[in-house]
Order: sequence, then C-alpha cells, then structure tokens
Amino acid sequence: MDPLTSLLRLSPSEKLERGLLHTPQEIAQQPETWRRTFDQLQTRHNEIAAFFASAGLTDAEELRPTVFLIGAGTSDYIGRSLHHLLRRKWQCEVIPVASTSLLTDFSDSLIPGRRYLWISFSRSGNSPEGIAVLERALEECPQVSHLLVTCDRAGRMTKIIEGHARSHAIVLDDATNDRSLAMTSSFTNMVLTGQYLAYLSHSNEYQPILSALASAAESILPGAAELAAHLVRENYHRVCFLGSGGLAGAAMESALKVLELTAGRVQSMSQATLALRHGPMAALDRDTLLVSFISSQAPRRNYELDLLREIGGKELVRTRVAISADAQELGIEAEHVLAPASAAAIPDACRPMLDVIFAQLLGLFASIHAGLKPDAPSPNGAISRVVPELSIY
Repeated sequence: MDPLTSLLRLSPSEKLERGLLHTPQEIAQQPETWRRTFDQLQTRHNEIAAFFASAGLTDAEELRPTVFLIGAGTSDYIGRSLHHLLRRKWQCEVIPVASTSLLTDFSDSLIPGRRYLWISFSRSGNSPEGIAVLERALEECPQVSHLLVTCDRAGRMTKIIEGHARSHAIVLDDATNDRSLAMTSSFTNMVLTGQYLAYLSHSNEYQPILSALASAAESILPGAAELAAHLVRENYHRVCFLGSGGLAGAAMESALKVLELTAGRVQSMSQATLALRHGPMAALDRDTLLVSFISSQAPRRNYELDLLREIGGKELVRTRVAISADAQELGIEAEHVLAPASAAAIPDACRPMLDVIFAQLLGLFASIHAGLKPDAPSPNGAISRVVPELSIY
C-alpha cells in the first residue's frame, strides 16, 4: 500500500487528531474532480462563450482586450501557469497580475482608453485584496469586463459581481473548495478551468487532453507518494523547483506548497530554468533537493537537461528529481524520474496541474515528518486558510 493510501485509510478520529482529515483526500481526489469540473464547464459552454463575445475576445485581433489574470498567493500562480497558453489561444495580450500588487499599484496598471478583461481566481472569494481591487474597478472602471473563477458560491466576490453589467462568475463544485489551509485541488481545478477557457472555441480538442491529464494523475499518485515519503526521511532543509514557460508557474506553486505545509521549516525556492545559473545557484547545497519540470519541447528541454548535467557535474546537490512527459534521456541526469503514463499526450502548457502533484505530496509528508498537522500546519498562526482583513486605502 502506498503512503497516501495508508493516510486515506486511517480512522476518522485519527485523521482528526493528526490534522489529516482534508489534505490527503483533497490531493487524492484531483483526477475525479477534474473530470467533473470539465463536465460542469461543458454544460455552461454557451453562456461562457456569450460572455466572452461580449468582452471582445471574438472580435478582430486588433480590437481584443488586454486580459489580466488576477489572484493572490496560489491564486496568482494559477495565472502564471496559464498566461502562455491563453495568449497563444486567444491571440491577445494576457498578463498575470497579483491582486496584492494591483491593490497598491492600481493607477499605474491601467492604460486609459484600452479595453480590458479581468479574470479573478479565488478559492473562497474572500481574499481582502481581491475584494478591494474588484470593488474599486467596478466603481472607477465600468468599461472593464470581469470574470470570476471561484470554488465558493457564498464568497463575497461572487456576491459583489451579481447584477453588474460586463461581469460573470464560474463557481466550481463544492468538492473543489479545499477545507485545508494549503490549496491543492482548488488550484488544479481552477487551472483546468483556465485551460478549458483557452480551448473554448475548440473544446473538442481539450477533451482528450483532460482525459490524458486525469489518467496520468491516477498513474503518478502512488509512485509520487512513495518517492515523496522516501525523500522527506532524507531530511532536506531546502527544496528548489525549476520550470520554464507555463511550468515556471508550476514551480512557483510547488515551492509555496512545501513552504506552507512545513510552516517554513523546509525552505523552498523556485526559478526559471536558466535564471538559476545567474546567482541563485549559490543557494544549492547537499541539503537541497532539486526538482526540475522537464519540457517535452526542444530546445527548451535541451537547456533543462544541460542544467541538470551541470548541477550533477558540480555535485551541488545530493538528489535531482526530474518530472517529465518522457523518461528518455533522463536516467543519467537525475537520481529519480517521474514520467506518468499518458503524459506524452499532454502539451507542456497544460501540464502544470499534473506536475504540481509531486510537490503537494512532498509538502504533505514533510509536514507530517516535521510533527505538524497538514490541515492546519501553522502552529503560531502566521498564515490561515483565508488571509485576514487589512486596512484599505
């Protein structure tokens, strides 16, 4: 029995006592929730398409809006996992903008007279920064169109946009509204929603990709859990995640998962692949676990393999983990390779929701190893499931 299944089979009382009531289940449920989210989006296809037409995404290319992908923390990394795909599919400018930055730099973020579509991602719909920028935009910028993607129908952001012209909400199934502190299935299901929107005019092309993603996740979960549980016993004090393109967003989210779930006891960092060579490589040592998301596309893949080779040649870390759609050429470049079945059918731009699963499991088992409760891993209350209110100026 793999370690994740062992956690899922604990008695309800032991899960509650150890803070394992939600996190393991929310990681394990992802493939099935992805299928349900896809079906839900399919039923709403026409209304979403009508909203996009009203927002200008079907206009001539020169008339299409600039799209902001807005969120805080993990929700920001949703946008950073999607913007390459959306820009290519929609043929317009798509920019990830953290709501935390948009709140402080609101006036500097908009160009007068330009058309905008803001897509906000929020698990709870109660992020104070997300609420503040949405309310200000509705009041001061009525020409901006808004799409909200959330997992909680009762969230304040859902209520705020009700009845507003140029606004629409996609509320996902309540099963995706993670109850644990760290977002896992909330993240991947909102990424899936963004991918579906990218393929909206050709959703028949996305269906086989989604099927491959769900099958690949089911195939990788047991082995990834075994590897994650094994590696945390090696007592690494730091984890470095590397990725390029859309997988850079997956690397950011992966680093955050380990940091959150271990309350910072395992330090984490993320870098775009080649950026590591310009200074951050100094942080690597024998107590650092290196995880690289390997592209299936040349020359990007060649750069990534060369970096793994360079790190190995310098003996900077003890262990390199490569996550790839294809295990070929990786055996001599990394000590461990995760290459899930059917992943070869998944474009790199659609892989973030699959590739983060290893980091979710690594964070889960590292949290347990540190004596924490994964559902609520911040014993001093430094972070919480919903960020507290702040003064708005």
